[in-house]
Amino acid sequence: MDALKQLFYEKSNALAQEVKEILKEHGNKQVDDVQLNQVYGGMRDITSMIWEPSLLDSEEGIRFRGFSIPELREKLPRAPGGKEPLPEGLFWLMLVGEIPTKEQVKWLTENWVRRANVPEHVFRMIDTLPIETHPMTQFSMGVMAMQNTSIFTQRYSSGMNKTEYWDATYEDTMNLIARLPRVAAYIYRRIYHKGEQILPEISMDWGGNFAHMLGMENEGFKEYMRLFLTIHADHEGGNASAHTCHLVGSTLSDPYLSFSASLNALSGPLHGLANQEVIRWVIKMVDTLGTTKPTREQISDYVKSTLASGRVVPGYGHAVLRKPDPRFMAQRQFAEDNVPDSDLVKIVWKIFDVVPPILSSLGKVKNPWPNVDAHSGALLVHYGMKEYNYYTVMFGVSRALGVLAAQCWARALSLPLERPKSVTTAWVKDFLAKEAAVVQG
Repeated sequence: MDALKQLFYEKSNALAQEVKEILKEHGNKQVDDVQLNQVYGGMRDITSMIWEPSLLDSEEGIRFRGFSIPELREKLPRAPGGKEPLPEGLFWLMLVGEIPTKEQVKWLTENWVRRANVPEHVFRMIDTLPIETHPMTQFSMGVMAMQNTSIFTQRYSSGMNKTEYWDATYEDTMNLIARLPRVAAYIYRRIYHKGEQILPEISMDWGGNFAHMLGMENEGFKEYMRLFLTIHADHEGGNASAHTCHLVGSTLSDPYLSFSASLNALSGPLHGLANQEVIRWVIKMVDTLGTTKPTREQISDYVKSTLASGRVVPGYGHAVLRKPDPRFMAQRQFAEDNVPDSDLVKIVWKIFDVVPPILSSLGKVKNPWPNVDAHSGALLVHYGMKEYNYYTVMFGVSRALGVLAAQCWARALSLPLERPKSVTTAWVKDFLAKEAAVVQG
């Protein structure tokens, strides 16, 4: 270890221990209008931003403009002969707060088809990357490569009035969302299918066409893709990918720059990358146990061994929710209706029975219930998509709907540059010393 690294190691270890002791004794002390635990704890539960498309309740789960996921599945328009909501309808709802008609969704689908042409240089840029580059890295770079077409940037450079910011943001948002399935599918076919591309089918809806370009023509998969793109679209503004898009957008970076940053946040193992970690854990369990039909007792033993080794059970727990994630339950309902005989799906259901009681018994877990990532991998594998590294790209395509609808609102409301106040641990120690002096007074 070099001298600088050694010195940093010693200093950081010492401060980490000091902070731990400070929080143990003073964690609930108020600093301005928040607790010291929140200052150090990732700003958890601090209400400090506006996010119009959705609101997350710890007990009820996500609501999009007041509508729950079961209500969306009932009320939003569907593809002909389909049972699942079209994500175009959710975007309309998030943007203007109204459930669209079938005609309005048809117009939106056709509008995105007209906007979906991806500049050729984007594909050329992607093709320069090593094939083993993670799909999310390629996707983020693909979005960045389209930035030169940003209407917001072009109009801002020409002296656009502030009152027009929302208009340019809307145009970029519509163009970007329209193009995303084509870029995402290009990356999938490039990595996993020797670059054999499938051209878009302009008569299809947004989600169905995405499935088609991936090469997944099974109608069940297309229906699942519509559901997947709907339920992953937004989760209020405090999650990492949404907050990143909001923060970068608050600098008046255009939607391409903002959404690329959002994808980079989504790529983290504590956020969107978790969906690939869940299915890897399940497959590893199957391989270890040597059966695709494990008993609940076998699963329980494997879960306990996972926890005993210092690892977490991926797909369980959520920063806000205190009940099973409605997005998990929607996927379970889909599976019950469409793939009830899948061994992998049945394992997911057994894990749902086994894990919460074990986590609750530890006494340290606020939410022992499954989140959205706990189910998606099993359904994707069932339909033949076994490339786990790609799963987060589909999450990213969906998340664009919510974060870009929110960015349109942020510009329409002239929301300011986000700039929270930060302090040092030295400041905290001085603050506590002054508080103690006042008490001793």
